[in-house]
Amino acid sequence: MELQFLYATLFNLGINLCYTILALFIGVIALVIIDKKLLKKIEIEEELKNGNIAVAIFSSTILIFIALIISFGLKG
Repeated sequence: MELQFLYATLFNLGINLCYTILALFIGVIALVIIDKKLLKKIEIEEELKNGNIAVAIFSSTILIFIALIISFGLKG
């Protein structure tokens, strides 16, 4: 009985790890698309290197919203 529980736990851990990697991948791609398509005049990476806090807050907010959308989509 304990061995089956261990297998089920490892299986769930593997599935959650796959979902996490998928969500991170989609989040980064979405941020790059938003940077290239919607914000053509603003380079997020260069502004972050210059220490622009407003851009850091904006990009983190975008990632949070993308993470929420992905989590609701993966839950069904």
